[in-house]
Amino acid sequence: MSPNRTKKMQKSFKGVILVLLVGSLGFWSCWTWATQPYSPSGNSEKITISQGMTVEQLAEKLQQRHIIRSVWAFRMLAWLRQDNFKLYVGDYQLARTMSPAEIINDLLTGAEFTRVTIPEGYTTDQIIALLVQKGVGSKEEFTKVITDDAFPYPFLQGAPKGIHRLEGYLFPNTYYIYIKTSPHAVIDLLLQQFAKELTPEVQKQLVTMKLSIPQWVTLGSLVEKEAVKESDRPLIASVILNRLKINQPLQIDATIQFLLAAPKPKLLNKDLQISSPYNTYLHKGLPPGPIANPGDASLQAALYPAQTDFLYYVAKKDGYHVFAKTYAEHLKNIKLYQ
Repeated sequence: MSPNRTKKMQKSFKGVILVLLVGSLGFWSCWTWATQPYSPSGNSEKITISQGMTVEQLAEKLQQRHIIRSVWAFRMLAWLRQDNFKLYVGDYQLARTMSPAEIINDLLTGAEFTRVTIPEGYTTDQIIALLVQKGVGSKEEFTKVITDDAFPYPFLQGAPKGIHRLEGYLFPNTYYIYIKTSPHAVIDLLLQQFAKELTPEVQKQLVTMKLSIPQWVTLGSLVEKEAVKESDRPLIASVILNRLKINQPLQIDATIQFLLAAPKPKLLNKDLQISSPYNTYLHKGLPPGPIANPGDASLQAALYPAQTDFLYYVAKKDGYHVFAKTYAEHLKNIKLYQ
């Protein structure tokens, strides 16, 4: 190899090294800047992480609020923690004086969360009691939010006043809630989850069924409280709809239990005489609103009921129901199974 060629190769190699060195220094300088606190001073701000929010969306939100310097750096730091990094719904107090790494650490370890599983069929009162038991808000705060606060959801238009205003729309699910989240934000989270049930397919089927959203949810709540076994749900929905078509009283015990201060293992005749529009023994048609918060299975059963001629059902000891077309058949079933 000629001396000139060797010198040229040495110069090229030095040039590459120089470029890499300058690039590395530039990257390190940029990384150091991006991973520093946004400001040496400043008050903390409330940042709300909503259901379904991604790390990228959070990073953009933090940059817009001038809490972090770089979306890219925040995402990279989160990625490095990906084995255990998960966004939990809630309100957080984050400051400009915190580095991105400190913010991520706070999201992971500095906040207190509680896992709340709301069972299908819980009433508003039961949901409030569960949330309070989990350390999220007080009964008084939740009662005020539910009875008084405004929520921007069209399906709540015309909802009855009082503690049962949101009955049926507090969607049963498992939620991870920051314990300092405001009661309003918690209730809104449950309403958001219900709103996701209103898919285009659901809305199309409601038109086909000629049901309003409140009627659908009320019907779903009746199915939820009456059915124990999954396969019975469409059949019970069928019975309810068949009775509505012929204007026959629904006579659903669950609507009476809804009126009682505490559920009874067996209703008495005097219970069936309680004066209330929710009493489906005294009043024909659906009750004025849902009697519980139904889950997806019961709402689907209300949308897609079985096609039957059944007008009666009776519960068996194994939790299943037996169905009948006539009252005479129903009486036989009562003798057989009760």
